[in-house]
This record gives sequence, C-alpha cells and structure tokens, in this order.
Amino acid sequence: MESLLRNSYVRYAIGLVLAMTTTFFLLFGMQTLIAGGNDAMTDAPKGNVLDFIRLKKEQVLVKKDRRPTKPPKPKEPPPPMVQPQKQQVNPNAQAIETNFSADLQADVGLSGGLSLDSNDGDYLPIVKVAPIYPRRAQSRGIEGFVIVEFVVTKNGSVRDPIVVKAVPADIFDRAAVAATLKFKYKPRVVDGVAMDVVGVQNKITFEIDG
Repeated sequence: MESLLRNSYVRYAIGLVLAMTTTFFLLFGMQTLIAGGNDAMTDAPKGNVLDFIRLKKEQVLVKKDRRPTKPPKPKEPPPPMVQPQKQQVNPNAQAIETNFSADLQADVGLSGGLSLDSNDGDYLPIVKVAPIYPRRAQSRGIEGFVIVEFVVTKNGSVRDPIVVKAVPADIFDRAAVAATLKFKYKPRVVDGVAMDVVGVQNKITFEIDG
C-alpha cells in the first residue's frame, strides 16, 4: 500500500515539473517572437524594390456630341391663336361676320326673335366677343360649332347660358359659353319697361382659317 502511494506522489511530481518546464519554454518563445516582430517593423527594408506598371496601349478618345437634336418641324404649323376682340354689331344686319376663326351668327329668340316692328323696341345685339379657339382643338385641326341658349336680361347682359347642341361634343362648349357671357344687348322694352328675353340662341362656328 505504501509503495503505491509513493509511486503516485512520484508521478504527480514528475508531471508538475514537466508542466512548469513546458510553460516556461512557451512563454520564452512568445517573448522572442514579439521582440523579433518589433525589430521587423522598425528596420528599413533591405534590397531593391521594383515597381511594375503595366502600360495600356494608346487609346483613341471618341467624343460624343450630347447636344439635343432639334425636333422635326411640323408639316403644317397651327394658325395663330385668336385673341378676343369686341365687335360692334350693325342692328340691321342679319348675321355677324368676323375674320377670326370663330364665327358668331345671328341670335334667334324663341319669344319674338329679331322683330323690329315693336314701337318700344325689341332686344338687339350691341357687342359680341369672339371666343378663344381651344389650343388642343386648334393643334389637331378640329372644327365644329356650338349653339348656346341664354337669357337677355333687363340691363342687356347675358344670363344662364347653356349648350343645346355641339359638334363635336365637349370640345368647344367652354369657349362658347365664356364668350357668350361677354355679349351685350339692347334690352327689349315693352310699354316703356325693360324686360327679360328667354330662349335666345346663338350659333358659334369654330373654323381654322386657310
């Protein structure tokens, strides 16, 4: 029994000595590596250093013209825009003639029309404004007409204009109504009293000159 204990103590002692020896050599080796690395970082490189630069073949520089190209000219330029102008109307005229692209034709009233037989006087157009030709329709070469019905008031202005017919539909309606609201009339007078005239109609034709 005692011999076994002695052998165990001897083995532990030998193992402890070997472990300490191994640890010592490992620490010594690490210290040597660290010292050698510091010297390598501080020492200047020895020998000649050659830099190799690969030269490319001469390249031809191609310049690209990035200037914007002009758009092609239209085959038929659109006619100039029509500016609204006031036009004095001859009371004895049967129709209104105009040099603009929108033609204002004579008014037709459902309650008497242009009758001039009345002693007091029927309503008569005084000022009519040519409508502005819609730009989209003008650029596309669209033509047509609009019949507008409205009320001529006691003071000669236009009230409640509505479109009763338009060819083509929904193209010239807004321009025709806007122009109609600027019309001026001599009001109808009966027994010395001005009165409204309902159901007055006016046809506005949109044509492109030339």
